[in-house]
Amino acid sequence: MVRLIVIFLIIAIVAAIFGFGGVADGAADIAKIIFYIFLVLLVISLLSRLFRR
Repeated sequence: MVRLIVIFLIIAIVAAIFGFGGVADGAADIAKIIFYIFLVLLVISLLSRLFRR
């Protein structure tokens, strides 16, 4: 998941440099969504480990 976030951030940065605002906004939005999903899954994983012990 982190790899996807980095890929979409790179796409957003490159698109912004070349002036493709719509593509950059879309890629940045997708990266944000994947990042938040990653954070939620990380918290769930940490909580499940905490309650197993």
